Amino acid sequence: MYGSLARRNVLTMILAGGMGERLYPLTRDRAKPAVPFGGRYRIIDFVINNFINSGFQKLKVLTQFKSNSLIEHITRTWRLVPEIGQYVDVVPAQMRKGPFWFRGTADAVFQNLELIFDEQPEYICVFGGDHIYKMDVNHMLQEHLANDADLTIATIPVSLSEAHHFGIVEIDSDWRVTGFVEKPKEGAKTIPDRPDMV
Repeated sequence: MYGSLARRNVLTMILAGGMGERLYPLTRDRAKPAVPFGGRYRIIDFVINNFINSGFQKLKVLTQFKSNSLIEHITRTWRLVPEIGQYVDVVPAQMRKGPFWFRGTADAVFQNLELIFDEQPEYICVFGGDHIYKMDVNHMLQEHLANDADLTIATIPVSLSEAHHFGIVEIDSDWRVTGFVEKPKEGAKTIPDRPDMV
C-alpha cells in the first residue's frame, strides 16, 4: 500500500512559523523548525522526510518567526522537480487577510486559503514543522478514509501530570474528538479507560 494514497491529489501544509520559546536560547536567532539536530539536519527535516518517504510530494511550508535560516535550509536541501508536480515551496507570512501576521496555527492556514484553492487538492494534510518523529502518512490517510472522517488528528498520549505543557485533544470512547484544551492547568479530560493519560 506504500505510496498508493499519496498518488492522489494531496497538498501538504507544514506550519513552521512558531517562536519555540521553550527551546530558547537555541531559538534566539531562528524559528524552532530551523534548530539544528544531529549536526547537519534541522528539526523540519524530519517532517519533510516523513512526507517525501510516504510519497507525498506537494509541500507548502508556512513560515513567520525569524524564518531566514529556515528558508535558506529548505531551498538548499529540498529541491524536487516542480515541472512534474514535486515541490517544497516556502511561503512567508504576508498578511493576506488583513493587517495581522499569523495569529496561531489555524490562522496560518486561513491566511493561505488561496494556495489551497489554486491547487484544488482532494485532500489536505496540515502538520507542524517542529516535531521529531517517524511516520508513514499513508497510514493516517487510510484511517481517515476508512472512518469517513471530516478531519483526522494525529496525537500521542501524555501523562495527566504533563498535560499542562501541551494542547490536549479530548476524545470519547469511539475516539471521536469532543474538544481541545490548550495547556490545561487542571481537570484535563482523560482518555477513556486510561485515567492517567490525556
